[in-house]
Amino acid sequence: MLIRVGYDMVYDCPQPTPMILNLNIHYSLAARIVVPDHMSIAPAVPVTSYRDAFGNWCSRLVAPAGQFRISADAIVSDSGEVEAVGAGVAQTPVDQLPEDTLVYLLGSRYCETDQLSEIAWRLFGSGPTGGDRVQAICDFVHNHITFGYQYARRTKTAWEAYNEGQGVCRDFAHLAVTFCRCMNIPARYCTGYLGDIGVPAVDAPMDFAGWFEAYLDGQWYTYDARNNTPRIGRILMARGRDATDVALASTFGPHWLNSFVVWADEIEPNCDPAVEKRGTGVARNAMLALAEQRDVNRKTAAPESRASAIAK
Repeated sequence: MLIRVGYDMVYDCPQPTPMILNLNIHYSLAARIVVPDHMSIAPAVPVTSYRDAFGNWCSRLVAPAGQFRISADAIVSDSGEVEAVGAGVAQTPVDQLPEDTLVYLLGSRYCETDQLSEIAWRLFGSGPTGGDRVQAICDFVHNHITFGYQYARRTKTAWEAYNEGQGVCRDFAHLAVTFCRCMNIPARYCTGYLGDIGVPAVDAPMDFAGWFEAYLDGQWYTYDARNNTPRIGRILMARGRDATDVALASTFGPHWLNSFVVWADEIEPNCDPAVEKRGTGVARNAMLALAEQRDVNRKTAAPESRASAIAK
């Protein structure tokens, strides 16, 4: 199948503002990209790119004063199959883990293993191990946290999500990642596109999604505590210890985010990708969402001096 993905973000900056963007499809999916997700910037400014410590492709630029638009529209092929699960997969003992997985056992900005270790062992210590333990963690987190965009807070940590019992998908992922690390299972945070493919459509504007991967018996498996079911068409953009490492946009100066639209839609497999990509440049559901959200996202609060775009 073919999936059309992209975003349209409009900032307003009172002064020239440096930005680091993490908006590209992950390099591991390069062979599946039919139409590249080339970043479109208006007004045009110089952009430099680099690979960060986690292998994510990042872009650097200085947004000019005034309105500044960043967008992309891509097409990616997908097998159409439900993603693999780790049911019954063995847990690798800590002393046998590869060195490059060890960092994902440690606490991080949003994942306080020291705060949640005792709770994790009380909840999951006497249960199954390996993939079944990760699933038990997902089941608990899925039932423990109530989802709602009104609960989004970019500073919310796993410890706070556990105590508040409310959050968005990044909070589900942070809590599950933390519990996995407490139980000696390497876990890393992921962000990307996840459309309503193979499931009932959600009557809400789409956002980038947050999920996680757990290392079991020699490989990484995808888990999603928010949806808690294997999905079709998940498209990875970035991985890291937590949301700090995969911020979609880190800005270094005052700014407002006037509009923010994301899309991930299945398209006809026999279409001409070049023709499909032409038109508005924004998918139909994104156009509707943009119209609805533009007024909501106007300058309703003081500008942020330094912020990371949400990976909900």
